[in-house]
Amino acid sequence: MSNRAIDITLLGRTYSIACPAEQEEALIKIAENLEKQLSDLKTRSNSLCREEIVIMAALNIGHELYTEQRRNQDYVSQMDERINLLQSTLEEALVVRSSK
Repeated sequence: MSNRAIDITLLGRTYSIACPAEQEEALIKIAENLEKQLSDLKTRSNSLCREEIVIMAALNIGHELYTEQRRNQDYVSQMDERINLLQSTLEEALVVRSSK
């Protein structure tokens, strides 16, 4: 795994980020998403400085991540319940079948 420097631009500044080759596409997409959020915040709030815009974007992204993690946890819990129900149903069916 070798790292390459990928240039990304955020709020008019270019940053060179070392990134493994297999993660370049993800980094580019993440940077594009971040740039969109930063630009949207800058447009909506001209009075915010660069640091405040970045903090607001970080909070927004953190909220998105938290919401997605909760959804995933809920999904895993639902799947665990379904698997347990299916397992119980199969066990009951085997018990009934073997007792006949």
